[in-house]
Amino acid sequence: MDFNQLMKMDGFQPILYSLVDVIDTGIHIIDRKGLTIVYNKKMAEIEGMPSEDVLGEKIHDIFKFKEETESTLIRALHSGKVTENSKQTYFNSLGQQISTINNTYPIFDTEQKIIGAIEVAKDITNLERIIRDNILNKGDTRYTFDSILGVSENFLEVIEKSKRSTRTSSSILIVGETGTGKELFAQSIHNGSSRSNHPFISQNCAALPDSLIEGILFGTKKGAFTGSIERPGLFEQAEGGTILLDEINSLNPSLQAKLLRTLQERTIRRVGDTKDKKIDVRVIATINEDPIDAISSGRLRKDLYYRLSVVSLFIPPLRERKDDISLLAQSFIEKFNALFEMDIEGISEEVYNLFYEYEWSGNVRELEHIIEGAMNLLEPGDKSIEISHLPSLFKKKAHLEEAEPRRIVDSLPPAGTLPLDDYIAHTEKLYLEKVLKEHNQNISQAARALNISRQSLQYRLKKYQVKNPLT
Repeated sequence: MDFNQLMKMDGFQPILYSLVDVIDTGIHIIDRKGLTIVYNKKMAEIEGMPSEDVLGEKIHDIFKFKEETESTLIRALHSGKVTENSKQTYFNSLGQQISTINNTYPIFDTEQKIIGAIEVAKDITNLERIIRDNILNKGDTRYTFDSILGVSENFLEVIEKSKRSTRTSSSILIVGETGTGKELFAQSIHNGSSRSNHPFISQNCAALPDSLIEGILFGTKKGAFTGSIERPGLFEQAEGGTILLDEINSLNPSLQAKLLRTLQERTIRRVGDTKDKKIDVRVIATINEDPIDAISSGRLRKDLYYRLSVVSLFIPPLRERKDDISLLAQSFIEKFNALFEMDIEGISEEVYNLFYEYEWSGNVRELEHIIEGAMNLLEPGDKSIEISHLPSLFKKKAHLEEAEPRRIVDSLPPAGTLPLDDYIAHTEKLYLEKVLKEHNQNISQAARALNISRQSLQYRLKKYQVKNPLT
């Protein structure tokens, strides 16, 4: 059944109109005469116009344009021109400043004649406000090397390497799982360098859509696209200082290529401009996965990796620096004592034993949240955190992790039913599956935990036919 047959079915059109009205995207459709035939609830909300004032009316009578070509709908209707990812900022009929990303297309009949046009608008007003707030708060660089706590040998090595990197302006790639403190290191490097009196700007590359991130990073030239203004990007605003690009593997390949050129040439080009501008900015990037995995899966360009990783810092996860748990936990207690006006002295031995056995998939951030959650459950007069004060979800996760080895043992065949070599192979396969699961199917992390090479682990996985859900 094709779409035309579907449209003729009883009751289908009311369903279609209801769907158009409830989606969180503005839709405006005009016919060949320029009369509005669809104007959904979201579009009415964006433009501050009641649907009844727009439906059946000519677009020229409702919206005033200096020139007919200013309307992408009219342009699509008359010339068949498609307009995609057009950012528009304007005041609606209620006097509110609105920002949208618009896509406009002509509508053709079966003979390829234009019979109308459709505009789809995504409201990004709140997102624009978040971006502006992020830029206004760019000076918040409270962390220094004194803020970094740890006594584990592998962690102290990373701190020492970070301190040495403050002497130059080379690019840095910080590798670490979520919650290990990558931004803490980035701010400490900035504050310990000769750039400390200049801006430090942080941008999470995964927080913005592709249609916005390029303009945010590199700036825009007035007239580059509908609604564009003359605006410097974050690179220009960080002049003389440092820019932190968090989750660099979230950038699409074309933007990674543009970033590579910026690093190589020390210049930027605003969106829509034809001229390059020299910049003096140190780039620090972070990634929350093994860079080799990101390159092999196409999430990170190899040439960009080499350019960024002039200095590479690998922050160990908390499960690999458990000697630091007591120091970190006590610092969090002091922090929340001041915040909650409490006087908690410490943590019981039973809780510490549980902490040392736990795998900490959320790393230092997870430890902080658990301490905060426990202090919310303390009674007046309590002086230490006990097992009963720990959040129930944490206790459940800890219990499951303790039970895991018993399930592996229980799943083994009865002794004597297999030759020794087969029995050992069966046990090894189960253990490999367990370690992969604990490291979210990440082969590089699992290999490090097993103290073997990636190639050796991949050989064993293939040998025992262990399936990895991520491949």
